[in-house]
Amino acid sequence: ENLIEIYEIPYSTTVEAIMDKVSDLVKTGKVKEISDMRDETDLSGLKLTMDLKRGVDPDKLMVKLFRMTPLRDSFSCNFNILIAGMPRVMGVRQILEEWTAWRMESVRRRTFFVLGKRREKLHLLQGLQKILLDIDKAIKIIRETEEDAEVVPNLMIGFGIDQVQAEYVADIKLRNINKEYILKRTRETEDLEKEIADLQDLVDSPARIKKTITAELAAVKKKYAAPRRTGLLYDHAEEADEGGEDVPDYPVNVFLSREGYFKKITPQSLRMSSEQKYKEGDGAYLQWEGSNRDELLVFTDRQQCYKTRMSDFEDAKASVLGDYLPTKLGFDEGETFLWACVPGDYGGNLLFFFENGKAARVELSGYRTQTRRKRLTGAYSDKSPLVRAFLLREDMEMAVWSTEGRCLIFHTAALAPKTTRTTQGVAVMTLKPKYRVEGAAPLDRTPIQNAARYRARSLPVAGALLKEEDRGEEQLSLL
Repeated sequence: ENLIEIYEIPYSTTVEAIMDKVSDLVKTGKVKEISDMRDETDLSGLKLTMDLKRGVDPDKLMVKLFRMTPLRDSFSCNFNILIAGMPRVMGVRQILEEWTAWRMESVRRRTFFVLGKRREKLHLLQGLQKILLDIDKAIKIIRETEEDAEVVPNLMIGFGIDQVQAEYVADIKLRNINKEYILKRTRETEDLEKEIADLQDLVDSPARIKKTITAELAAVKKKYAAPRRTGLLYDHAEEADEGGEDVPDYPVNVFLSREGYFKKITPQSLRMSSEQKYKEGDGAYLQWEGSNRDELLVFTDRQQCYKTRMSDFEDAKASVLGDYLPTKLGFDEGETFLWACVPGDYGGNLLFFFENGKAARVELSGYRTQTRRKRLTGAYSDKSPLVRAFLLREDMEMAVWSTEGRCLIFHTAALAPKTTRTTQGVAVMTLKPKYRVEGAAPLDRTPIQNAARYRARSLPVAGALLKEEDRGEEQLSLL
């Protein structure tokens, strides 16, 4: 019999919630593989049974149900952590590295504290050893000293010991001033010296400190271990989870306006009518060819990146305005659209240009997530307003110009890729206080004819004043 039987669900949901969601999916036609569903929960435990249509692959259907129903919980994490008193957004690897460094320092300080106590004890016992040489002399000094305040100074003079050792000797009870007691105490000296040497080696050895941490973690695991409540999602599981086979794959042409109106048009529809309609005051901004299965990264002025898919948008026509991204993706109030790109396999880099003359090259893989998160905070640096952004698959020459009318050309190979999305980047253009970077574009998309005049030998530079024939004011403003 072709059916699925489910025996476990997340503790945060109910069978009724799952059945309601599945019913909605079946009614809307998003899930067509299920012919019947029933709750067979009894005294033996939970059981939800689904009858499948002929030829349906149960494993693929389960992947689909996990993604579209409460059968599996998913949530996003914003790892904003205080490091040395400063907040930092960090990945799992960075968190582990910082925790390891903090834990190593904790073990080192803990060991150093014990080491200090052992050294203090050894110091007292070394003073006691000197008393052993002549107990009668110590007793005589104490008996013949007229003033109590002079006992310690006289012991220090008589045996060549310091004040701490002398205080310790002076406070020994009368019954303990015998050779047997003193010999027992002084035998500890050799063991203490060995322990002190071992503790000092631990303080000085990072490898031993790491082994200590490992052993302590193993002991904690053994004592407090409990069954895992979450699962690890690896690359192969992620690919299966995306359910790409359920999304139709066909070519599309994408058009994005300056204000954030999105249109996904099939080539057939575009051939019938290619004249794009835009809202008054709006106009063409981004355009590319892609697939209905492509992902889309949308960047805003709040340093946020919204992740979506082409398949989430309905096919449109050139004669409509399209979907308004702030509404479609649920932007925060007052948040505006800046730029978007298709990441593909997340190879390459993103290139950000800021008003303060800095440029940041960030690895695109930093925007890849193991789960279908819809929004990433800290998508780029907030130290200066973003002017332009580019998807960089291979290095090229870029032109950057300022409101002063200066321009520079540099090769992107001069910028080292960073893994941190919020990196401030490096200065490429030096600016006078009242000026800012106005725009940037690949050199081959600018009207510049005398490229050699503006090429920078090193960064940062102020750039050269644009000549009349290189300005192309109208073209530069469109870029």
